[in-house]
Amino acid sequence: MNIYDFTVKNNAGEDVDLSTYEGKVLLIVNTATQCGLTPQYDQLEELYKDYKERGLVVMDFPCNQFLAQAPGSDEEIQSFCLLNYSTTFPRFQKLAVNGEEAHPLFAYLKAEVTETEDEHAEAFKEKIKNVAPFTGETDIKWNFTKFLIDRSGHVVGRFSPTYTPETLKSQIEKLIQ
Repeated sequence: MNIYDFTVKNNAGEDVDLSTYEGKVLLIVNTATQCGLTPQYDQLEELYKDYKERGLVVMDFPCNQFLAQAPGSDEEIQSFCLLNYSTTFPRFQKLAVNGEEAHPLFAYLKAEVTETEDEHAEAFKEKIKNVAPFTGETDIKWNFTKFLIDRSGHVVGRFSPTYTPETLKSQIEKLIQ
């Protein structure tokens, strides 16, 4: 099994077979429009622009499971991202990443790799400890958790929300060569 075995819905509600992205390096991110980490959209767009011609696709999956920080319809989220961050990478339908309602794609991603944390992760976990709704070992802890997928569709990394997109450049470089 790999990432290409899944189908998701784009933000217009149309089915997208992830095999469409076969041979690409994917950066899958659960996002939110009203989160303190929302400015990461700028860096995600920068990564996409810098590497899309070499095979990187940033994939945006809005999720409203963390303090309802992704309110609004898929259309409203799309509008927000275009107006505030000029994003051009693919955006998908809002979904759940944890719990019984978790989309099968995210259940798979979480089971494949453990999370890599940066030097800011502990302070961030302390900050959200009283409001974090999911505390299971494999649960996604917050918005802007990132999954890096190689050209063969295998999950090669999971990065904590505080891991900025910019700091993923060296890992992306290795995969797109």
